[in-house]
Amino acid sequence: MAKRTLRTLALALAASGPAGAGEISPEMLEALQHLQDRLARLETRNAELERQLATRKSGADGVLEARVQQLESAGAKIENAMASDRLSQSEPEIATRLKAVEFQALGMKKQARMVEALEGITAGVSFTTLAQHANAGGAVNGRAESQLSWRGDAQVSLPGGRVAQADGKLFFHFRTGQGDGLSGLHPGFSAPNATAFQLSGGGQADNASPILAQAWYQLEVPLPLGGVKARSREHLELNFGKIDPFLFFDQNAAADDETTRFMNLAFVHNPLLDAGGGAGLDAYGFAPGLRLAYQNNQFKPTGWGASLGVFGAGGGATFNDSLKRPFVIAQVETRQRFFDGLIGNYRAYLWSNGRATPFNNAADTRVETQAGWGVSLDQRVSENLALWGRYGQSAKGRVQFDRALTLGAEVTGNAWGRGADSLGLGWGWLRASNDFKAQSATLDADGAGGPDFGWSASGAEQLLELYYRWRVNKQFEVSPDYQLIHRSGANGAAGDAHILGLRAQLTF
Repeated sequence: MAKRTLRTLALALAASGPAGAGEISPEMLEALQHLQDRLARLETRNAELERQLATRKSGADGVLEARVQQLESAGAKIENAMASDRLSQSEPEIATRLKAVEFQALGMKKQARMVEALEGITAGVSFTTLAQHANAGGAVNGRAESQLSWRGDAQVSLPGGRVAQADGKLFFHFRTGQGDGLSGLHPGFSAPNATAFQLSGGGQADNASPILAQAWYQLEVPLPLGGVKARSREHLELNFGKIDPFLFFDQNAAADDETTRFMNLAFVHNPLLDAGGGAGLDAYGFAPGLRLAYQNNQFKPTGWGASLGVFGAGGGATFNDSLKRPFVIAQVETRQRFFDGLIGNYRAYLWSNGRATPFNNAADTRVETQAGWGVSLDQRVSENLALWGRYGQSAKGRVQFDRALTLGAEVTGNAWGRGADSLGLGWGWLRASNDFKAQSATLDADGAGGPDFGWSASGAEQLLELYYRWRVNKQFEVSPDYQLIHRSGANGAAGDAHILGLRAQLTF
């Protein structure tokens, strides 16, 4: 077609030229022939390109169709795999991963529901073990004595619901342990191992069954009634159940916990109430009762409060006639900022026990009323030093000692680069009462089957304790301890007791 077109074009040019020029020159024919060859090659190349394009298009359609079929098959496999909760090694990997993500999401939802259910619940567990060695001079039989004891405590606090704007709380405390402390020392007013716990009664030394030490309910009522709770700076607290009274009375920030600070019972609480038995608690230090308290925090960080507690005493401590002649204690307290704003706590209290045992003698069946008063204070005087003290005085009843003064200090380890460590020093003076002096000098003088103390008391028992608390980590502490008991039980003939101890404390 190209040749015919070019020849036709040449003839037309010749015919339209001037007269006598009807013939085409060889040069023109050669140019036209060259142009015709190029057009022929272009047509051939164009046809070849069309064939290649058609071939590629056909191949691409086949590949695309195969890919679509493959994707549809994979989708069907994934859909079948996801229809079952079970995992299989033959199912697609993406299905396995999707199931894993789904299981993880379900697990997180369960955890969220569990966290929601456990909101407001707190718990704590501690384990205390103490090894002590006393010299021969402080023992009745003149023999050195060593003993290992341990104690475990578990505490749980649960939300107790709401009454209007008042919040309730349930508290449970379980305790177990073995070892009754050093028993061969000269009888005295204090106890060198306040952590000792063992089930009472014969044949119980190898029994480590736990007891329910505390179980009480607390209701906190914001004041004024009907006001905005978030703005309240006053509140009432009501507690009732089986309680450790020393959780709420005679507290002291530097001398209140035998598992972390002083080990001698005379330094843990007011000696007249605890070591002297004035509180009349059960064999393990607990009693049924109730407490009502008012707290005023209008001028934070300072504040003040007043509280009243009524607890079963004597037989009432074992829930036998619990409301008959109870142990009653009233306390006022204030929190102040002295020494450039450092915190200090000051407490004063009165108590009366209507079912006390004379001279804290478990073998004496007589019952009398004992009463007294005391103060407890702790004041931080610098960032590294806190001072503390307690004083107790008997006002009524026959007690072993009628005056008790304990003083001490606690130094943090910042000065030597151990900020979590502490060094504690305590001194105590427990003066024998006139009744006890007379009773111990004249055995059973009243003919009423009174106690046979076996020595003539005079003066006072004096105590010294030094401990160092070494923080190994957040949960583990080790405390070497030294105690000196001079004139144990106000007995001038008793040798000095030197007691070395090593306590390990785990807390979670």
